[in-house]
Amino acid sequence: MDTIYALATAQGRAGVAVVRISGPQAHEACINLCGDLPEPRRTALRVLTGADGVKLDEALVLVFPHGVSFSGEAVVELHLHGSTAVIAAVLRELSALPGLRAAEAGEFTRRALENGRLDLAQVEGLADLIDAETEAQRRQALRVLSGDLGRLAEGWRRDLIRAAALLEATIDFADEDVPVDVTPEVSDLLHSVQADLRRQSAGVATAERVRTGFEVAIVGAPNVGKSTLLNALAGREAAITSEYAGTTRDVIEVRMDLGGIPVTLLDTAGLRETSDVVEGIGITRARERAALADLRVFLIDGEDQPDLSPEPEDIVVRAKADLLQDKAGAVSGISGEGIESLVGEITSRLSGRLSGLGIATRERHRVAMLRAVSALDDAARHLLLGPVAYELTAEELRQAIRALESLVGRVDVENLLDEIFSSFCVGK
Repeated sequence: MDTIYALATAQGRAGVAVVRISGPQAHEACINLCGDLPEPRRTALRVLTGADGVKLDEALVLVFPHGVSFSGEAVVELHLHGSTAVIAAVLRELSALPGLRAAEAGEFTRRALENGRLDLAQVEGLADLIDAETEAQRRQALRVLSGDLGRLAEGWRRDLIRAAALLEATIDFADEDVPVDVTPEVSDLLHSVQADLRRQSAGVATAERVRTGFEVAIVGAPNVGKSTLLNALAGREAAITSEYAGTTRDVIEVRMDLGGIPVTLLDTAGLRETSDVVEGIGITRARERAALADLRVFLIDGEDQPDLSPEPEDIVVRAKADLLQDKAGAVSGISGEGIESLVGEITSRLSGRLSGLGIATRERHRVAMLRAVSALDDAARHLLLGPVAYELTAEELRQAIRALESLVGRVDVENLLDEIFSSFCVGK
């Protein structure tokens, strides 16, 4: 396998830059630059020199032996001064060494998968952790990266292998008297795994929302103050505001962190009947996005009611609190009145949905688990027929086991790998 290298920290000037080298010639490359190989897993200060003997930099060097590094290969990390010139000089020297090449996006992590250091679910958790912007995203990604989903899948797989082994033993001795009826134990194992799989698959939708962000649509009649409210919530001029109705023609999105929960606020066109073609398109889009949003905030101003009814979980507030004497249940994007209370209500309602959060976080996980559930449903039906159908039951169990193995990347995932690793930065 080639030895690869890359800048593992962000591009540009910084206090420290880390260059990572991984592969069979990583330690030899270190000797070429440093003159010797520092003691494994202990940082050592070394002078890096080029092939012409010219000093490149003074760096902290960290060496990992084969089998204990992130990638599972021999690895060297060079902690350089974060000058773009220093980084370029070191990368240039590495490129000139035989057998070394620049790493592709996600290649270090891909090697960690291929060398058994991570399973596929952990790889996805790492990608989510790198992209995490809020506390909820960080916590969720760490749960997956720590291997919780893989351990669950292994437990399910172990139970199903036990069930299949019981059936296979009965099949092998079909011509003899088998003193124990295995059906009750097999049935218990099947139903236990089924219940866990259904519970985890039901939580994927919420976990997906934590990954991508909950959508909260601000809905109301034209000129009721939706864009002003959005700007107040965002803390910047994200949407154009004016005294003229129909200013907003498209859906404006602003990403926010509310109490650690990722939220995308949607400012939508005012809902009304109109003969303006462009405004009509905006209103159609507003209705579609509002219908798909996780939560809607209805902004009401006296008699100007939007021709869309709130759902029980939606929030209804009165607009333009700065112009009202009775400010109960009202909000103003101009004065800020009621903003803190509204943010608290949005956060509270979205936090309540996190109670159903599972460990599985992606649609791929849900599909694999439901494939296993479907196979187990068939297995349970065949099991009711008794020993005459044990072979069919065992085959369905094997299909369920295969679905669980695809969950953590043991089988059937080659077509997914390029897509998954293309989302990683070079150097990870």
